[in-house]
Amino acid sequence: VEFSYPPLKRGEGHDSQSLPEEWKYLPFLALPDGAHNYQEDTVFFHLPPRCGDRTTVYGVSCYRQIEAKALKVRQADVTRETVQKSVCVLSQLPLYGLLQAKLQLITHAYFEEKDFSQISILKELYDHMNSSLGSTLLEGSQVYLGLSPRDLVLHFRHKVLILFKLILLEKKVLFYISPVNRLVGALMTVLSLFPGMIEHGLTDCSQYRPRKSISEDAGLQENTPRLSDSVSVADTSNTNLGMGEGGRKMAGNHSVKGQKANVPFSESEKTWNGAQSSNGTVQRLKVPSRASPASSESDWETLDPSILEESNLKEGEHENTASEQAENLASEGMSSESLPITVQPQANTGHTVLVPGLISGLEEDQYGMPLAIFTKGYLCLPYMALQQHHLLSDVAVRGFVAGATNILFRQQKHLSDAIVEIEDAHVQIHDPELRKILNPTTADLRFADYLVKHVTENRDDVFLDGTGWEGGDEWIRAQFSAYLHALLAAVLQPDNEKTLSDFGTAFVAAWKNTHNYRVWNSNKHPALAEVNSSHPFQGQYSVSDVKLRLSHSVQNSERGKKIGNVMASTSRNVVQTGKAVGQSVGGAFTSAKSAMSSWFSTFTQSTPSLGD
Repeated sequence: VEFSYPPLKRGEGHDSQSLPEEWKYLPFLALPDGAHNYQEDTVFFHLPPRCGDRTTVYGVSCYRQIEAKALKVRQADVTRETVQKSVCVLSQLPLYGLLQAKLQLITHAYFEEKDFSQISILKELYDHMNSSLGSTLLEGSQVYLGLSPRDLVLHFRHKVLILFKLILLEKKVLFYISPVNRLVGALMTVLSLFPGMIEHGLTDCSQYRPRKSISEDAGLQENTPRLSDSVSVADTSNTNLGMGEGGRKMAGNHSVKGQKANVPFSESEKTWNGAQSSNGTVQRLKVPSRASPASSESDWETLDPSILEESNLKEGEHENTASEQAENLASEGMSSESLPITVQPQANTGHTVLVPGLISGLEEDQYGMPLAIFTKGYLCLPYMALQQHHLLSDVAVRGFVAGATNILFRQQKHLSDAIVEIEDAHVQIHDPELRKILNPTTADLRFADYLVKHVTENRDDVFLDGTGWEGGDEWIRAQFSAYLHALLAAVLQPDNEKTLSDFGTAFVAAWKNTHNYRVWNSNKHPALAEVNSSHPFQGQYSVSDVKLRLSHSVQNSERGKKIGNVMASTSRNVVQTGKAVGQSVGGAFTSAKSAMSSWFSTFTQSTPSLGD
């Protein structure tokens, strides 16, 4: 990190090369692996909280490269033909798209200066963001800027529901594609389908400890972090020196060594200075100690109140003062029964009443949303650097939704339950039993077909595409919100076996064993009494359902794919053979193939929306 404003560590200069221990992976996240292959790119990433703070730090980084000969002022450390730099914003608010839009403009202007010593523009960016951005933006549609469920459904089609259920089951899900902006965009868009998840559900999603290197003192204490403002700006670069396996050594006098070692980090019991509140006071918090990673693993799997007490310290709103935190803690006895009841799921209008969850520690609405998925060691890492690879097998990590561009992540299939290859819209689930659990029911197939048909119709009109309510981004989120509310309401009903079978009996049984279900079920949510407790697409089996099921089976089973490949290769061979032995033979085979294709299409033409 060449420059940071304010300094990442108090008492050090803006150009200090020193990084807080918790943020040692910052340079590798802000300047992604393989960045030299692209002229520019954008990264969303999550950092663990600093000592004394309890919430995720949301990072947005804009990367660009420029030819060294184009620089007006060429500094001594520029020895290569191109200069690669990232301008990065660290925020307490998950305003990914909004931060990206502002940051891209500033990064472009910064590079147009062609003199990287002109850092005043970065300071102005910091002041502008802190004066214009606030937590009120979390309640509007701007929090979803740049995240398009419409594009997601167009690309993944009915598989979007499989991704949705995978995360509900808290499985280890790895997204894979290059460049990074396509990766993080797809991953965060999937999460935006969960009500309230982006706004308030990720505050505990990056509670991990970086691997300790041999050369560092295990007892090193960091200075008090400055978190009194919402945004911090950092500038990372890669101009002349490289490391193996995609690592980076920062140029010049501001170098950071990303050393790797196998020594686990065991947190010792210390009292740290907390985040400085807006009124200048400092709240001192005591970080709970854990003797070893093994003991923390058992903590993740239990709902014992003594272990969950630490959730009282977590707040969904980052700018709360110490006094406001005390008021929130004192209101823990508040019953959710006093909350207003909303009959139908609405688009996000900014009028939702939120209260701190007694167990989850998240800001929850009257339905218990967001679900406590990304808590207690279930990580959300939109982009993972190669240096974080050890987290996939860390015993203190019970699961993850992570994104990667390095092929090494994809090759080690044993470390994940599912790999989502975004380029091909392919969801690879390794365990046959899990595939069976996630196999969509007839009602699920109707739901997915309903989504795809509404998204794909009227796409020819370039002026109206995506601008209407039905088939638009907000509409798709409302459909998934209604689906999840119906599932929750169905679970609460007595004698609900028939109703739950529409969601998948095996799926519901697996979901009831997850941490997020147990946390949600531990509280009462009377607002769900007004929600229809049946699948949105329940109904009698029909001929159209047979076509849906056949189309889904052919296009998603290995046998169906093999049949399709054989038909394609056979048709090529037949045509070539026909040309060699005479047009009559070729014509006969071609006619037979056409007849076969037309017969097959009768099963699929009514459901083209379910294709890969």
